[in-house]
Amino acid sequence: MRHALIFAAGLGERMRPLTDHTPKPLLEVQGKPLIVWHLEKLAAIGVHYVVINTSHLADQFPDALGNGSRWGLRIRYAYEGPTPLETGGGMLNALPLLGPEPFIVVSGDVWTDADLGALPAEPTGVAHLLLVDNPPHHPRGDFALDQHGVLHIEGTPRMTYSGIGVYRREFLDGWQSLADYLPDPNDKPPRFKIRPLLEAAMARNAVTGSRHPGRWTDVGTPERLTSLNP
Repeated sequence: MRHALIFAAGLGERMRPLTDHTPKPLLEVQGKPLIVWHLEKLAAIGVHYVVINTSHLADQFPDALGNGSRWGLRIRYAYEGPTPLETGGGMLNALPLLGPEPFIVVSGDVWTDADLGALPAEPTGVAHLLLVDNPPHHPRGDFALDQHGVLHIEGTPRMTYSGIGVYRREFLDGWQSLADYLPDPNDKPPRFKIRPLLEAAMARNAVTGSRHPGRWTDVGTPERLTSLNP
């Protein structure tokens, strides 16, 4: 996998006032921005080309990260406009900048010690998701992982999607009929979440997954950020 997409367009509303002047992925954990942890991990496994989608305080990303050369990467920025396009719309908007091969997707507002090199370069289906044990703020989890490594909408054990995965371009095929538009299907570019597409793919057993047993934090509140900065 030589390409990756980092979701970095969110408004970070639950992190205010920290995100009033700084995008959440640029908030620091242990002395460096959240997103830099991801860039370092991606560079270490041989990724060469990273697309970062932006919206809130978008100009700060190229100012902070440049073209990626300091990590041996090439960074391109996919601006979504003043209103973020959500995960599905964000992936669709970035797709023209990504190559034909499967690509890694990373949420820019999580922190983890996961080895991204353990992700499959070629998912057997249209996507492979990295799962974690359910955190206290999300006790029911998202999806069920069976003994064959296939993900299902219902079942046990249920785990939480980490925001990290590998996707084929074909994952977005037919998105027009699957997306729950937010708020209007005539929006250009369209806004929609990725979950309906994942559920449709799971219904045909086309999404696999694996469990990360190590550290992972969804940096969704100032308190969780503080917990990473002892």
